[in-house]
Amino acid sequence: MDSFIGIRFKKETAKRFQEFSRTHFKSHTEALETMLDFFFYNEISPKEKLGPTGRTIEAKLLKRINAIIAIMRDVEKTQTKPTAAMIQSLFEMEDPKKKPLIVEKKYAEEQPKVRFQENKNHHNEH
Repeated sequence: MDSFIGIRFKKETAKRFQEFSRTHFKSHTEALETMLDFFFYNEISPKEKLGPTGRTIEAKLLKRINAIIAIMRDVEKTQTKPTAAMIQSLFEMEDPKKKPLIVEKKYAEEQPKVRFQENKNHHNEH
């Protein structure tokens, strides 16, 4: 069996550690070993700050994402939609309507009038 040693802590600190240890680990020894290993292997000091928390990072990201969405909507509204509408109007071009030419009478070719025409009445065949 392992031997134990007593370490003196302030009462409030010992209570905090015991509550933390009970919720996350099987024993107080395992809790303390895991914490020491964490600081040793990650080469960080428990006194130094690791930077912004997850919530502050998330809030900053949401602000940036909202700003990007606003920029994209503005680009779509001012550039993409008008350009797409212009291109679509080019592809939907209608055939130009043929207007009769206005030609001076003396230059216009007159259709010769037919003097004799074949009878189209089939009932009166001889």
